[in-house]
Amino acid sequence: MARTLGKNSVDATGSSARQAFERFGPYVTISLLLIAWELASRLGLVIPFLLPPLSVVITRIATDFMSGQLPLDIAITLYRTLTAFALSAIVGVTIGIVISRNATMRWFFDPLISIGLPMPKIALLPVFMLWFGLFDLSKILMVAFSASFQIIIATWSATQSIEKELIWSAQSLGASRRDILREVILPAAMPQILTGLQIAMPICLIVVLITEMIMGGQGLGDSMLRSARYVDSPGVFAGIVEIGIVGFCVIKVMEYIRRRLLVWHQETREETTV
Repeated sequence: MARTLGKNSVDATGSSARQAFERFGPYVTISLLLIAWELASRLGLVIPFLLPPLSVVITRIATDFMSGQLPLDIAITLYRTLTAFALSAIVGVTIGIVISRNATMRWFFDPLISIGLPMPKIALLPVFMLWFGLFDLSKILMVAFSASFQIIIATWSATQSIEKELIWSAQSLGASRRDILREVILPAAMPQILTGLQIAMPICLIVVLITEMIMGGQGLGDSMLRSARYVDSPGVFAGIVEIGIVGFCVIKVMEYIRRRLLVWHQETREETTV
């Protein structure tokens, strides 16, 4: 009896330690890297110009924030990112559903997707600049075009994997095609569609930063490239940290939205497991 209780206590302790490590482990790793960064530069292990101390970079970020330039750059970058993401989500989900339900449209889009998916879409930026000018429209359309392929594939795959019996059952009950789409296809495909959207969001941010570096027009990418042109090492690394923080927040927000929208899916999965 005592041996059993001791074993259970050890298992509980081990489980708690694992949970704590899974929860706080990434933050410990990041903290150690930041400390190593500061010490390496302060102790002269690396040339400060090539890697300025973290404290100097943080001071630069604070200065940019107090001047109002950093909030403006973040707002501009997020505006382009979210606008392009919304556009790519609408277009991607629509095309994905259409080609999964219509053989003619699938015949038309399949070769285009097969060619466009592996191609580096940013190579088409000069075309977008030529067609839509050097303004936000060309940036947003370029970003939406780049991210839409991932959403199309996720939606197409999700709708194709729906069990035919679900659709047949709805048809036998007299459901219209619109009802089947709204009540059967979209709910069943939603987890995989949201996964595609979750992957597409960082793609949008990455391509926005690239277009800002190439085309200018303010934003985090443009600010970071200007620092590089003026050989402003703290400004460059401040830009890296700022982009990393914005990207981290964007990903966490997408994870939160996905969890909130799929509460029913998680509960169903847990009930099935029990």
